[in-house]
Amino acid sequence: MSILRWGWNGYFEAVWKNAERENAVPVRVIAQGRGIWRVACDFGECPADASGKLRLAAEEGADWPAVGDWVAAELRDQGRAALIHGVLPRRSQFVRKMAGKKIAEQVIAANVDTSLLVSALDGDFNPRRVERYLAQCWESGAKPVIVLNKADACGKPQEKAAEVEKVAMGVPVCLVSARTGQGFDDLQKVFAHGQTLALLGSSGVGKSTIVNRLMGRAIQEVHEVRESDSRGRHTTTSRQIFVLPGGALLMDTPGLRELQLWDVDEGISQAFADIDALAAQCRFTDCGHATEPGCAVQADIQAGTLDLERLENWRKLQREQEFLRRKIDPEARHNEKQRIKLLMRGVRQMYQDRKKS
Repeated sequence: MSILRWGWNGYFEAVWKNAERENAVPVRVIAQGRGIWRVACDFGECPADASGKLRLAAEEGADWPAVGDWVAAELRDQGRAALIHGVLPRRSQFVRKMAGKKIAEQVIAANVDTSLLVSALDGDFNPRRVERYLAQCWESGAKPVIVLNKADACGKPQEKAAEVEKVAMGVPVCLVSARTGQGFDDLQKVFAHGQTLALLGSSGVGKSTIVNRLMGRAIQEVHEVRESDSRGRHTTTSRQIFVLPGGALLMDTPGLRELQLWDVDEGISQAFADIDALAAQCRFTDCGHATEPGCAVQADIQAGTLDLERLENWRKLQREQEFLRRKIDPEARHNEKQRIKLLMRGVRQMYQDRKKS
């Protein structure tokens, strides 16, 4: 398969020519498991490993090869194996905070043109989660499309679609059923030959079923969700790219139990552009959008044109980003410690003054 078939373009060609890469060829990571990769290019496909130098430098952080990456690799054993030496600069990347207590970023998908943000219309339907994915997607550099799956399992799918459209801020919303095929003709209109699409969403939203529907055959294992809460189990355990019949490249990713955002200030601003626009109209520049006079945000809530839950979710995401900044930015962490120290000093003084009086 031609290198162009895997999404190689002028951007990567220019990047490749700007560096000395002895004995290396550009290949694309088309599958990623636990420390295992599969790469593809003109020669076909083969398993790949990371070089010792790359392992020391990356330590599974942002420089670690991710599915969708173009990498410089040395072919071995007549093209039956490859050794990855480095990752080419990405055009886009979908990043989250690494799961667990470790404060580090993890690239889930790279060089994605369009992100298909999948949400289910069953008992696990949650517009607030859609807002979270949109914030991350806008930050990634990829174009978002919201896919509302399981329309056949919802009594009033159009009403829920309208609810999502209110928070989508102009992002296309596709109403589909992977089980019956409903809506897939409209969904496939966003596909283009050689373009890379990524399926992103929580466990149980039906991403594997969507892959099977688009591929025209069952290539991904699927399981039913729990009836009690419509939550799913991890049926996809690795990230990989499939070549669709029309020539587009579809990237499937494991479902996320939770998406912990990483450095998405600009993404939040774009996902909540309506709130940012209202905040600019408030009387005070430092308005907290609570009880301050002249607050345009609260005026819209009172008028019923802005959902209070949307505002609370915006505040929640802002708090998460502030917490993250304190963890990864030493200066911000120091300033926060000083603020807390002064606050507690003031509280102690207040109690001492009360005792004296």
